[in-house]
Amino acid sequence: MSCIDPQRESTGGLSVWLESAIKEFCLNSPDNSLKNEENDRAWGEPLVGFSSGCDPLYQTIKEDIGPFYMTPIEVFRKSFPDTKTSAGQLTVISWILPQAKVTRADNRKETAYPSERWARSKAHGEVFNAMLRRHVVDILRNAGFEAVAPLLAPFWSWGVSERRGIGSNWSERHAAYVSGLGTFGLCDGLITPVGKAMRCGSVIAEISVQPTARPYADHHEYCLYFSRGACGKCIKRCPAGAIGELGHDKTKCFNYLQQVTSEYVKNHFGIETDVCGLCQTGVPCESSIPVKE
Repeated sequence: MSCIDPQRESTGGLSVWLESAIKEFCLNSPDNSLKNEENDRAWGEPLVGFSSGCDPLYQTIKEDIGPFYMTPIEVFRKSFPDTKTSAGQLTVISWILPQAKVTRADNRKETAYPSERWARSKAHGEVFNAMLRRHVVDILRNAGFEAVAPLLAPFWSWGVSERRGIGSNWSERHAAYVSGLGTFGLCDGLITPVGKAMRCGSVIAEISVQPTARPYADHHEYCLYFSRGACGKCIKRCPAGAIGELGHDKTKCFNYLQQVTSEYVKNHFGIETDVCGLCQTGVPCESSIPVKE
């Protein structure tokens, strides 16, 4: 028997409302900006997907990452200790914010450090992403539905997975994967219909929305390296030597961000953030799904 609430929507009204609200906020908010002289937009039109709180993939992810990782129902119950809600009554709302074309073009030219626009997209664009998370939570609560944005919860934290290295107790990339928005590449980035140059967001709500169909059967399906044994261009793009045929070395990546690019970005652009993103640009999956082209 399915764990999904039998009253889950069938007309698409709630999903259309949420998708429209997310897209309108991105389109109309003045905070969707790189805060530079040109006042460039940080993000293009978002993609939105949905998954059930009882989707078995969430438990599979927890088992793979480790006990510290939280499933949607664990996040919800920690946020609302008195709740009687079951996992099947929850929906994970996930979105993809694509990097602007001009930002991608700038970073594509770089070989060792991130471009200024790319650094601004991390510093100012992620502030906007946090505002979007709060906005989605607010409109849901105003409509009578309880909701939480895991990355804004006081208990969101980093951890170390025995199998996967550095991780966190909720991953928005994994939520996007479960919600039908993309699969993982060799560098661990999520390859989506608008490419890998993007950021994710998510909210968990006590609301019944039909899950988005996953148009893939494997978590590496959109990556040319895994699907066809070709490409591997992100290996050459990584200035830290953190990507190889066996995948992504998170420790090397983290150390490069903390010890090299953070100082560069601060000294050259006056921005304090840890960012790189070279593996997300100048590669076939930068702005599309290469295996479908």
